Amino acid sequence: MAQRSTSADYVTAFATGWPEKQPDIMVLSLTTQKGVQDFALKKEQALLIAKTMNETAAHLAEPKKA
Repeated sequence: MAQRSTSADYVTAFATGWPEKQPDIMVLSLTTQKGVQDFALKKEQALLIAKTMNETAAHLAEPKKA
């Protein structure tokens, strides 16, 4: 496995879409300070990502007040 950093780029925007000529994949676009990265996902991958994000989001703490 690749070495992982303790810091991360924050995602400022994302978009998903289904390519017109390839309805069997979903494209997930993530925008960070370093640019845009596009990922092509099969249905199983997209569902796993959605499940993981939902479970993780449910455990997030409330944001700190300034």
